This record gives sequence, structure tokens and C-alpha cells, in this order.
Amino acid sequence: MDIERLYARFVEWFIHQAPRVVLGILVLVAGMWLIRLLSGWVKRKITQKDWDPTLEVFLSSLIVMALRVLLILLVIQVMGLQMTLFAALVGSFGVAAGLALSGTLQNFASGVLILMLKPFRVGDLIFTQGQEGEVTSIQLFYTVMLTRDYRTVIVPNSKLSNEVIINMSQAGKRRLDMELKVTYEIDFEHAKQVLIGALRTAGDLLVNTNYLIGISMLEPDGYKISVSVWVDEQNYPDTRLAVQEKLLQAMKTLR
Repeated sequence: MDIERLYARFVEWFIHQAPRVVLGILVLVAGMWLIRLLSGWVKRKITQKDWDPTLEVFLSSLIVMALRVLLILLVIQVMGLQMTLFAALVGSFGVAAGLALSGTLQNFASGVLILMLKPFRVGDLIFTQGQEGEVTSIQLFYTVMLTRDYRTVIVPNSKLSNEVIINMSQAGKRRLDMELKVTYEIDFEHAKQVLIGALRTAGDLLVNTNYLIGISMLEPDGYKISVSVWVDEQNYPDTRLAVQEKLLQAMKTLR
């Protein structure tokens, strides 16, 4: 008897709720499809506006996330679920979720600060957390860097907003410092002129001709010559190798 009563109640509930459940599923599928179309349209509009590339990814991700939350709320309404029950569930899990996601929320807030204050942008070469690389993307919760040896480094935004960041792209140039050791038999002024001549042959590799050449250290068996030049930041590794090769060839003429 009890089984028949339960079966009758189940059939009654199914007949009453099935259309709403099916409609809710259809709304969910159609909504996800529309959000995907709208996301593509928003990306195209942002690209046409020629906005900062940093903002493009951030805004499109934020819009998609907000639309998905609204879609879920709409599906709950269509299925006839009580919002008071939903609010109670959200409230009960709110504290636990807040504690569990505290780091994630901090990363989100830090991402907003990075976009507002702009300590770096997409395409900048930065050094942070012991890693040096080009910023390829600034997401809602993390920033993606590509190192010179093509390793992808993902850094949480909270680490970037609360700790030291060295942005090597803002100035557009970087000083290259080198030390060369020679014996005391070699005259410094003569060595200096030879090095200047070598640097002039590398003029296309240097940003300007502001060479800084001097004696950096005296040692029992010789002295060290410090050479500092300005080079383009983007080509720093290749330029360093090329300039050192030219200086090495020049030093051989002193012996």
C-alpha cells in the first residue's frame, strides 16, 4: 500500500515537474549557445575598438562569467525551484566557500588592481618570482608568462600585486655590464681605445654610444676593466653574445 502511494506521488510529481525540467534543460543549452555567440561578438567589438590587449581577455572573461551566473539563476526559476531554498544553500556554504576560495578571490582583486594601475601590460618583459619572461596574457586570477627558453610560467595575480616586479620593457633599453681582466703590462688608455673601436663596430647592436669604460678592480696579477653599454631590451641575450665576441677579438690584439 505504501509502495503504491509512493508510486502515485512520484507519477504525480513527474507529470507536474517534467515539463519544467525539460524546459530548464532546453533553456540551459540555448543559453550556453547564445553566450558563446555573444562572447565572440564582444571579442570582435573590443578588438575593433583597439583597446589595450590586457583588457580584452579580462573583460571578455568577466562578461562570460556574469552571463553564465545569470543563466543558472534563470534555469533555477524555470525549473520551479524555490529561490529561498537556493538562498539558504548559498548562505550555508558561503562561509566555507569564502574560506576555501579566499586565495582565489584575492587573485581576482589583484587582477583588477593590475589592470587599473598597469604596472605591466601584455607584451612587457618582466622579472618576478625568480622568473623572467614576456607577459602573454593577464587572466582573471593569474598571469601567463613565456620565458626566453619557451617555458610557460603561470603566476597568481596576488603574487604580482603584493611583491616586487621588475619591468624591463618600460625604459626600452638595458645596460649590459662586462668585466675584462688584463695584466699590468697592458696600458689602460691603449686598452680603452681598442675597446671603444670594437664597440663602434657593434653600433647597430647598441642603443647609443654612451660607453662607460673604467678600472673596476686591482688584483695582484692584473686589473679588471669594466665595460657598460646600453642595448635594446628585446634583443638583450643575442646582443650580449655578439658584443662579448667583438670585445674578445679586440682583446686578442692587446696580447
